[in-house]
Amino acid sequence: MTLKERYKKTFEYFTKNQPVVETELTYRSAFELVVAVILSAQCTDKRVNIITPRLFEKFPDAESMANAEPSEIYELIKSCSYPNNKTKHLSGMARMLVDEFGGKVPSDIHQLRRLPGVGRKSANVIASVLFRKPVIAVDTHVFRVSQRIGLVRNSKTPANTEIQLSANIPPEMMHNAHHWLILHGRYICKARNPLCNKCGLTEFCKYYESKRKKSTEPVNSGRAGKSPEI
Repeated sequence: MTLKERYKKTFEYFTKNQPVVETELTYRSAFELVVAVILSAQCTDKRVNIITPRLFEKFPDAESMANAEPSEIYELIKSCSYPNNKTKHLSGMARMLVDEFGGKVPSDIHQLRRLPGVGRKSANVIASVLFRKPVIAVDTHVFRVSQRIGLVRNSKTPANTEIQLSANIPPEMMHNAHHWLILHGRYICKARNPLCNKCGLTEFCKYYESKRKKSTEPVNSGRAGKSPEI
């Protein structure tokens, strides 16, 4: 199977089985999404969605968060991973939005990446979800799934995976592809114990093929050059 055919089959499957797909982070505004994305680093979306309602009730916009004491933010996000760092990021992000962008979230990816707590992956998430930019964020799920299915070749880094995926996914499909790969990795193609029996991509999945080959390989229980005892 060619690489082009592999992409075609993959996204035909997702288009048929998940025609509508969006982020699982709960948000009502661009500012709220940026906050949620910062909080989601090394933290589950489920935990973030538990934290954000009280946070957004007290700090609904950049101005209110920019004027908040860091200790106020910390108290509302302390059940999240790395709350000290994320408190600094949220406070700094809100102040930069107010001071440099009139309290509005910029659509330019390079400007997004200047915001505290927003790296390459987070900027791509925000740009894709909010502004439908043809970019793809490579998190641990996207990195793993794209390797296993065979959408990328010999990629050792998220940056290289992003380059390969961007070169092969049509721009108009990039937004959905980002979510398809994340959700597939989150619920089906898990890091440990992937649910291959529930996956519709096993027909051409390289990981499944190698897994099946290993399960059928004969076990040599004897020493080299000597027939095993019966």
